[in-house]
Amino acid sequence: MRLRALLETDALGLRLLGGEDELDRTVRGVMTTDLRDPSRYLTGGELVLTGLAWRRDAEDSEPFVRILASAGVAGLAAGEAELGAIPDDLVMACSRHRLPLFAVNESVAFATITEHVVRQVSGERAGDLAAVVDRHRRLMTSGPAGGGPEVVLDLLGSDLDLRAWVLSPTGRQIAGAGEALTPAVGAALAAEHLGATRTGRRGPHRATVEGVTYSLFPIRNNGRGAAPAARDVRESVLSDWLLAVEADASDWPAARLDLLQGVTQLIAVERDRRDAARSVRRRLAQEVLELVQTGAAPAEIAARLRVAAPVLLPGLGSAPHWQVVVARVDWERDSGAEIAGGPVAQSLLEEILVDPAVIGSESSDRIAVAHSGDEAIALVPLPAVTPEGAEGGLHADALLAAVRTPLSAGLADDGRLTLGVSAAVHSAEGLRGALEESRHARRVAAARPGRVCAAGHHELASHVLLLPFVPDDVRRAFTARLLDPLRDYDRRHRAELIPTLEAFLDCDGSWTRCATRLHLHVNTLRYRVGRIEQLTARDLSRLEDKLDFFLALRMS
Repeated sequence: MRLRALLETDALGLRLLGGEDELDRTVRGVMTTDLRDPSRYLTGGELVLTGLAWRRDAEDSEPFVRILASAGVAGLAAGEAELGAIPDDLVMACSRHRLPLFAVNESVAFATITEHVVRQVSGERAGDLAAVVDRHRRLMTSGPAGGGPEVVLDLLGSDLDLRAWVLSPTGRQIAGAGEALTPAVGAALAAEHLGATRTGRRGPHRATVEGVTYSLFPIRNNGRGAAPAARDVRESVLSDWLLAVEADASDWPAARLDLLQGVTQLIAVERDRRDAARSVRRRLAQEVLELVQTGAAPAEIAARLRVAAPVLLPGLGSAPHWQVVVARVDWERDSGAEIAGGPVAQSLLEEILVDPAVIGSESSDRIAVAHSGDEAIALVPLPAVTPEGAEGGLHADALLAAVRTPLSAGLADDGRLTLGVSAAVHSAEGLRGALEESRHARRVAAARPGRVCAAGHHELASHVLLLPFVPDDVRRAFTARLLDPLRDYDRRHRAELIPTLEAFLDCDGSWTRCATRLHLHVNTLRYRVGRIEQLTARDLSRLEDKLDFFLALRMS
């Protein structure tokens, strides 16, 4: 809006005292201050309201006006309630610096002026932004991208003073305007969004993280050319992006909400385009997977890998090592809905394999994921530069550490994600073994409790591989026979026999080390172990009995 429009509004009670030639200046905001130096709070284009409490004598007017003029404010409005009339020294200072000056009648509250300016400026900005959004939408739906999500987020910041970020379902930042969110905040916002979506609540969802309020908008393309809407929210909840806006949208007018919905659709077009660009990598992974599973000759598999390597690791001088990661998303079937788990796991695995601290959607350009049935299978290249003896590559626990919270919220009470990671292999001959290894690791993870579980290849060379496949009734009977007498005794006497047994086995039966760990006298430890042997009719000096207790504790 223009300064001139303020004079034309009788309800504001403004009277022009100087600066008639400057009334076409644009007002971009409003600020009330009585600070002697308010420069740190000024960005330019404001109408400054002041009650003149900063003025002690005539010499104060010149520096105050000079500060406002240097900051590029649109004009100054001074209240008459404090001094009864606007001092001449202030009028002269404003004239010297060509700063328009208004007198505010004592009957008019500054809040009235502020509300009027904010309403006018916001309406104009929303109209301007809506036109820009519409123009970008037409460009992006009919031709090359118009700069990506960053352009739209910059518009939200510059035209509506809204800070916003585009996040993946794991909370990783895809795009943002200004300072990046921390991975922890991103994960918390994604968890809030996924949890609300699974309950069926419509967006935007309100969330407060670390004392800051955000509004979370789902990003879906509902326009022409969009993919068919999911029949079940579980088909898309783990792959949809979201828009996090640092504001409380609960009291926004319908026009602004509609505008933000338009922004999300615009970003969704770009997301769909980038998803389509993954088709080359997915096809490479599918071709290699089919060759491995059908028993093709290693030379044929190696030829396909030579094609894949430059696409996934451009500029790599030597053939990479490879790891295989298998993921599966399972949903309970009590609802009767049949949900294809493979595509869901595929898009989710493409996101999980990206470092959560990396910003942008192109980070998955070096990840090839196929799906077979309900499984998603990733072929992950590793540069063959790992120092001798060092353990490189992906680690199962680390993959899920940053994403477990949001994914658990998205899986809710009826979904599970299980993931297995193979060791690195150095040639095509090793891929079949790596695929089977990662599948075995995933089955180990599936036998564990929890909504999000992973297991790695290193767990397949021990008892951990065998325990998950022991039938549940056998596990319960075995652990009950050995441990229930000890648990009952602990409940009655608070004797801590179970913790003592765990520590004794962990110390390889060493009386001294175990007593030190438990802060007990050795005689006290001998008494507890004797009580364990008496209650279970076992002898902890025998290897067989130690092994039985060890397995019972692991299965309990």
